Amino acid sequence: MNTKITELLGIKYPVLQGGMAWIAESTLASAVSEAGGLGIIAGGSAPIDYLRDQIRKTKELTSKPFGVNIMLMSPNAEDLAQLVIDEKVPVVTTGAGSPGKFIDGWKNAGVKTIPVVPSVALAKRMVRAGADAVIAEGTESGGHIGENTTMCLVPQVVDAVDVPVIAAGGIADGRGIAASFMLGAQGVQIGTRFLAAEECQIHSTYKELVVKAKDTDSIVTGRSTGHPCRNVKTKFAKKLASGEMNGSITPDEFEELTLGSLRKAVQDGNLDEGSFLCGAIAGMVNEIKPCSEIIEEMISQAKALLKI
Repeated sequence: MNTKITELLGIKYPVLQGGMAWIAESTLASAVSEAGGLGIIAGGSAPIDYLRDQIRKTKELTSKPFGVNIMLMSPNAEDLAQLVIDEKVPVVTTGAGSPGKFIDGWKNAGVKTIPVVPSVALAKRMVRAGADAVIAEGTESGGHIGENTTMCLVPQVVDAVDVPVIAAGGIADGRGIAASFMLGAQGVQIGTRFLAAEECQIHSTYKELVVKAKDTDSIVTGRSTGHPCRNVKTKFAKKLASGEMNGSITPDEFEELTLGSLRKAVQDGNLDEGSFLCGAIAGMVNEIKPCSEIIEEMISQAKALLKI
C-alpha cells in the first residue's frame, strides 16, 4: 500500500499508532514500527530523562522509523522539541497548540512534522507553518476531542490543504482504512485498536474494559472545562459527566477529581478514580493480538476492499 505517507515516512503501511499519553511507550511503538507502521512514543509531561530512555529503547528494539508525540501545552514542550533533534527522531506528531516556532529547527534536523488537527482552519494554519502532513482527527477518537466527525472532517481537510492527510477517529479495521482512503486520506492513525495489542503495557483491567466494550460504552467528560475527553463509560466517568451536567461538580472540582486519573487507569487499573480513555470504536475491538497480526489483518482487509 504505497501512498504519499509511506513515501514521506519510509514505512511499509500507511498506519500510524496514536501517541496516547501514559500508554504509547517503547514496547508498543517499536512493535508497531516492526510490523510496518509508524510507532509513536507519547511525550506528554513526562520527564525528559524518561523520554530519552524511551527513545533509545525504541532504537534498540527496531531499526525502522518511529515518532514522538509532543503535547505543546506541556510545560516541557521546548525541552522535548530539542530532545527529538538531539536523538535524531525521524517524525514528530503534535497536539494542543501550534508547533510553528519549532518547525524550522525540526526541518533543519530532518524531522518530519505532522500536527493533529480538529478543523480545516487549524489544518491550513499548520500547513502555512510548514507541516509535512496533517492528521485530521474526528470526535470519535479517544482522549481529547474536537466536535467534527471523521467522515465530515477528513474530506474537507483534504480539499483545503496541499499536503498528505492522515485520517483518525473511529478506525479499527480494514473497512475504516478503505473508507478513509475514499475520503481522500493517504494514511490513518489508530489508537484504540492498539490498546488491545499484546505489546500494549496498560493494566489488564484497562484491556478488559476495551475488549468487553459495546457500541454505547463510551462517554465524553470535561465539556465544562473546555477540554472534552472520550472515555470508557465507567461509574467514575458517569459520575463526572452527570456532575458536570447538573452543576454538582464545578470546573475546578472536575480538574481536581481528574488530576492523575489517566495514570491511575493505565498503571493501576483503578476503576474508582481512573479515566480509561478510549474511542467510540471500542465495540469493534474484541480480541487481544500482537501488533503484527492487527496490522496485517487490517491491511489485508483494506486491500481487498480497495482492490489493490
